[in-house]
Amino acid sequence: MSKDIWRKIEEIGIIPVVVLNDAKDAKDLGKALMEGGLPAAEVTFRTEAAEESIKILSENYPDMLVGAGTVLTTEQADRAVKAGAKFIVAPGFDPELVKYCQSKDIPVCPGIQSPSEITGAIKLGLDHVKFFPAENSGGLKMINAMGAAFVNMKFMPTGGINASNVTEYLKSPKIFCCGGSWMVKKDMIAEGRFDEIKDLVKEAAEIVRSARN
Repeated sequence: MSKDIWRKIEEIGIIPVVVLNDAKDAKDLGKALMEGGLPAAEVTFRTEAAEESIKILSENYPDMLVGAGTVLTTEQADRAVKAGAKFIVAPGFDPELVKYCQSKDIPVCPGIQSPSEITGAIKLGLDHVKFFPAENSGGLKMINAMGAAFVNMKFMPTGGINASNVTEYLKSPKIFCCGGSWMVKKDMIAEGRFDEIKDLVKEAAEIVRSARN
């Protein structure tokens, strides 16, 4: 199951990292993402609206790849999956959380920053990890340096990724996708600027196509 999920995410290329403070915005946001050409969302699990938002997105857009981000505990993972999340993303490397998700056959992508954490991820059978916070931790140069030693590991850089630097990341064979929030900023969602979001999502989808051709 995990390999199918990561393959689909790699095809999409950029995963919108979404903070929803009000679940009523989820349906309109989902429409903007789908019509814009990035049929995926990593809904950060740090707001009270996250669980309901995941449920709304999953029910209204069955073809959308909806996941939960900023997951810190097994209890949050359970709630996210029950709401409809198809994958779990964690900001750090927590072996307990990884093992728990694996025991439930839940695709999980933990955050790493160092060779030691990559080694730990490999020991648990992982070959896809999040690199977070990407730009503050050395960016693509750091990924390529570590990736030279860990040839089978693929990375999802998140944190500081935007329209001006995402192309460089996407062109690297070490990157399976990028996480970004520049096209789905909190204020844009709260103010109902979904046409603007759709336009930015379209631009991001075009960046993926151009970077990979």
